[in-house]
Order: sequence, then structure tokens, then C-alpha cells
Amino acid sequence: MSTPSMDPDVARIESAIEAAARRGDFDDLPGAGKPLDLPDTHDPDWWVNQRIASGDIDSEALLPVVVLLRKEYERRDETLAALPDEKAVREYAADFTERVHEDRRANPFQRMLAPAWDGDDAVARWREVRAAGPAVPSAPSPPDAAPPARRRRWWPFGRRGGRVSGPCECSPSTHGSHGPSPT
Repeated sequence: MSTPSMDPDVARIESAIEAAARRGDFDDLPGAGKPLDLPDTHDPDWWVNQRIASGDIDSEALLPVVVLLRKEYERRDETLAALPDEKAVREYAADFTERVHEDRRANPFQRMLAPAWDGDDAVARWREVRAAGPAVPSAPSPPDAAPPARRRRWWPFGRRGGRVSGPCECSPSTHGSHGPSPT
């Protein structure tokens, strides 16, 4: 009785595994002799859940953008305390508001919204935080210093949806209560 012929690639791999087993390369592996920790039901994301449980992946990075923006808004006093002047506060508020509007354009029907932040309101809050907190002396920057780098976005792969060109023509009080602006 003849055995069916094996694919040459498979035969080469099988012989390499058998040679490694004869040499004892697999004898002292971690977890040897222990049962595998497999779930009772099939979970296609088992490896992600395992990495999250072990702390390899920051679980906050898996949250929707709107939740991350709301958390950032809740921590705004800490951020404002670190900003040196009104110009930086206005730039931060404008960047935050732009990210909020991008999220609203990308997800026009979401029920949870992050608040937009006016630059004047941010400066007023910055003054309150600076008056209430300990005064942190800011060192004057040398005149030849480069301007601070623009804040890096957390999502490195670009936008999820297409960008809507042009501002919407609604009043500021109703902005955000509708979908993308008509173009």
C-alpha cells in the first residue's frame, strides 16, 4: 500500500518540525503541559480581548470619538492650566471645536454630542482657572524659538468620511442640531 505523495513544501516543513522535536527545541516552552485558556464559545476577537485584559492595549483608544471628545472637555481645566497665554487658549479651543464639528459631520445621526467651545468662553475659563490655581511662572520663550507644533490627532489614518466643503449657514444657536451642511 502506497502513501499519498506530500507537497514538497509541506514535507520540508514537517521534516523541520520533526527535527526540532528530536533536538528538544520544544521541551522548555512557557506553558508546556498546561491547558490552553480557550473560551467556551467561538470568539473571533479572542486575541484582542486577551491583549486588553493583559493591559497591552489602552482600552480608551477603542472608544468612539464623541466619547473621547466629551472626556477631553471634562478635563479642560487641567488642559487650560497648562496653557501659557490667551493665544494658545484660543488655538486649543478652535482645534477642539474643529474636531467636534468633524465628528458631527462624520456621524450626523449620533445621539450623543460633544460640546463645541467658543474661544471667548475658553479664555474666560482660562482666566478663572489661573486666578483660582497656584500661579505657575512661565519662562519667556527666546525670540528665535519655533512656534509650538500643532496638536497631533489621535486617529492617524485620516478621516472616516468625506469632508463637507464650506461652512453651514445656520445660526450658532442651532448649529449641530442638523446633518451636514448643504453644498
